Amino acid sequence: MTAESAATLAARVPDGACIALAPDYSGCSIATILALAARGARELHLVAVPQLGFQGDVLIGAGCVGIVEAAAVSLGEQGAAPRFQAALRAGTIEMRDATCPAIHAALQAAEKGAPFMPLRGVIGSDLVPNRPDWKVIDNPFGVDDPVLVVPALAPDVALLHAPMADREGNVWIGIRRELMLMAHAARRTLVTVEEIVDGRLLDDPALAAGTIPALYVEAVACVPAGARPNGLFGRYPPDRAALAAYAEMARTEEGFAAWLGRQLATPEAVGA
Repeated sequence: MTAESAATLAARVPDGACIALAPDYSGCSIATILALAARGARELHLVAVPQLGFQGDVLIGAGCVGIVEAAAVSLGEQGAAPRFQAALRAGTIEMRDATCPAIHAALQAAEKGAPFMPLRGVIGSDLVPNRPDWKVIDNPFGVDDPVLVVPALAPDVALLHAPMADREGNVWIGIRRELMLMAHAARRTLVTVEEIVDGRLLDDPALAAGTIPALYVEAVACVPAGARPNGLFGRYPPDRAALAAYAEMARTEEGFAAWLGRQLATPEAVGA
């Protein structure tokens, strides 16, 4: 692997890219999110797998986002995502409402190389008429049985943080299968990790099933604590005080700008 940092990973993400992002309870590369904000990325299309939280709100507040595709956007225990809500009210982002199963199905279609995936349980909701890219068709194997089909969704980039990778670029994500799905569906996968370990993760029977093979990974950067203030499974819990402080400051544009300025005040804060 080449030596990478959060900043060099962010430099690999072009303006206008479609980016798959994990939910806050999974593997979020906050270090790379801050580096994208520092770079001044623009018109990103965020795909939540399947919901979006702190990292999405930061990118929206920094003016980096054009489209949000998600089943939900929330800061969880800290309440609503303030910069997301402000952007919606101002009309500065496009919201593409979805459901958790629909997002997973669209990514699974891309993972399998299929043009679309059928889905139950959405027909009759307000979502279908508001998603012209979703279609209702007749089940070819049934009678009077309409089904929804969603087109394959292949993000340009999957961005994630994981506990470890080996020197070949294999990345261990444990039971977080949404991260595996993201890597399989996306055209490119960029990863920050807590540590680079010796040995080959795929050779360890206890780790292999939870490892994204290097085949699906374009670049890895070792950024300890790269998910903070979010938590990382098996490593550290979320910093609830820091997240609460963010939620309070981000209620106003000025407060968010002050918060972001503090985060970007040192090169270390953005993994340079």
